[in-house]
Amino acid sequence: MVIVCCVLTMHLSAQESAVRKIIEMGQTDNQTMHHLDILTNRFGGRLVGSNAYENAAEWMAREFKKWGLEVEQPEAGSVPVGFNRGPWFGRLIGGDNSMNLHFATPSYTSGTKGLQRGHVVMEPKTQAEFDRIKGKMKGAWVLITGTNTGWPIDRSPSGDSIRAAVKAENEKIIQENREIQRANSAGGEQKPQKPLREFPGLFYKEMAEAGVLGFVQSAAVPIRALYDRKMLNEMPDTNFDNLPELPDIKLNEHQFAVVEQMVKERREFWLEFDIRNHFRLGPIKYHSVVGMIKGTEFPDEYVIISGHLDAFDVATGGIDCGTGIGPMMETARMIALSGAKPKRTILFIAFAAEEFGLLGAKAWVKGNPSKLPKIINLFNRDGGPLPPVSITVPQSWYDDMVKICAPIKQIREDYPFEVILQKEPRNRPRVPASHDGTVFAVEGVPTIGFDLVDFKGYDFNYGEIWHTERDLYTKNIPEYQEHTATATAIIALGIANLDKPLSREGVYKD
Repeated sequence: MVIVCCVLTMHLSAQESAVRKIIEMGQTDNQTMHHLDILTNRFGGRLVGSNAYENAAEWMAREFKKWGLEVEQPEAGSVPVGFNRGPWFGRLIGGDNSMNLHFATPSYTSGTKGLQRGHVVMEPKTQAEFDRIKGKMKGAWVLITGTNTGWPIDRSPSGDSIRAAVKAENEKIIQENREIQRANSAGGEQKPQKPLREFPGLFYKEMAEAGVLGFVQSAAVPIRALYDRKMLNEMPDTNFDNLPELPDIKLNEHQFAVVEQMVKERREFWLEFDIRNHFRLGPIKYHSVVGMIKGTEFPDEYVIISGHLDAFDVATGGIDCGTGIGPMMETARMIALSGAKPKRTILFIAFAAEEFGLLGAKAWVKGNPSKLPKIINLFNRDGGPLPPVSITVPQSWYDDMVKICAPIKQIREDYPFEVILQKEPRNRPRVPASHDGTVFAVEGVPTIGFDLVDFKGYDFNYGEIWHTERDLYTKNIPEYQEHTATATAIIALGIANLDKPLSREGVYKD
């Protein structure tokens, strides 16, 4: 009995020592923002299929190994071609409004052939309009209809089908409008004509064959830029020999309005663009990165800390998902260097291809079915750089979590934290949804995370940066991110060191 008590006392003392060390590192040697600086400013946007993504993955694996973690890089999928984004520049020349242009292009779309200057035309909406201006199309930039949502012009077979249907419908509308004109001319009730249907790039192929330089669409500010999803996912013959060749430019809506008005006034001016979008010969495999601190007593039970490594490259992924990766890496470093010997295995996973459809998380779940029932909790962070102020848990977790979370209040006196009792079980999702954690939740894995609040009022707005040009390192809130890493390290180590695993009772509704 005395031996058991001594062992228990030694274990508690070691755990308390590790927690004290974590708090000390969090207060005096917090490296969260350093990790984010390297990730976002040295590598930049980490699109799957890019050199930046591959370099970031290798760097993360190196850092994990340096801290003493075991590392795996499981394959998560492949893309038929790769993509690297270079610098881009544009300006308006002539008229009374010469100016530099504010714009972006979706990933996996074409750049220019060096510096290209051309006049501007409005896209035609009917065959008659196209025939009237097709000679003027050569060497022109074309203003297309619609407002940018981040996606490029739909060049897929399904997009072509929609174009054919819209063209046919517009021909019918033209005939109907002619009848309306005749009736109006004859007197009597004056009926309005029907508007034509619009579809961005309605005469895309015809305009390309006529020799246009590229396409320009209005975009709300901040400008959102995603990728050519249909080319990668719905066009099975995509390869290096049949890539898009015309730029797809999303122009600041205010400047677009100026350009559009100048075209309508038939002013003499030109747009000039230099866009360095470059493709890589594929197929290119991509990998998630898994760091592991192996459990001493229950190595086949797991606590997981995760985020996604990939990020859209119109910016640098400072928030999406720098807010997950930076604190996750620092959590790993703190626990590894604290001298902790957790009873359960702690996994630190940077998932690949979250932005392409949660593909890295799906691949990991598919490849590790035996681990799923043994995951105590997955802490997935993928949102704003806000701090944890509480955690809401089921009754079966409450007493243990109160003890585990008690040291969090020692990190900073001005930061609140409490454990809240969950009123009723959560709804278990039927299909994966908005982030990697839902892939695990579908399988019944607990994914209880922190409750986040901007309680100091730094006015963070996630909608401002989500998939836009403003997703930058500078949008982070350093003290929030550093606190998150320290709190995550404390709670992950605490759960890993419980004598019994947390129950799944009351986590999800049946």
